[in-house]
Amino acid sequence: MDVHKHILRDKISTGGLKVTPQRVAILETLVQMKNHPTADNIYSKLQKQQPNISLGTVYKTLETLATHGIINKVNTDTGLLRYDAITENHHHLICIDKQDISDYFDQDLDRLLTEYFTHHPIPGFTIKNLKLHIIGSFTINHNH
Repeated sequence: MDVHKHILRDKISTGGLKVTPQRVAILETLVQMKNHPTADNIYSKLQKQQPNISLGTVYKTLETLATHGIINKVNTDTGLLRYDAITENHHHLICIDKQDISDYFDQDLDRLLTEYFTHHPIPGFTIKNLKLHIIGSFTINHNH
């Protein structure tokens, strides 16, 4: 087993789940795709390597992985539910021209948001996490 799969297996078991070949394959595919794919995108890519896996299994597994904090769901304005293998705090750049989602890491922005809401709390609301969806268009050629 290569190191990469070992890390994925550890991530699944640390999340409190039994490690199964389907879970490893689906998580590995999500990690490889890096473009915040939909369940259908993941299923299409998996079909080339594992033709016996069903679309229902992909949906169910993604839901289970998300429920256990192993991956994140990304809701979009288009209504498509997409998935993100990166669970560390970050934001998303959503390109309206290509319907592309890119990860955006900025510790200064994180500090600014945390500081703002520390001094300006929302009455009756407890913030668990701050994630921005920054919507726009890339002005230069952008590749993941």
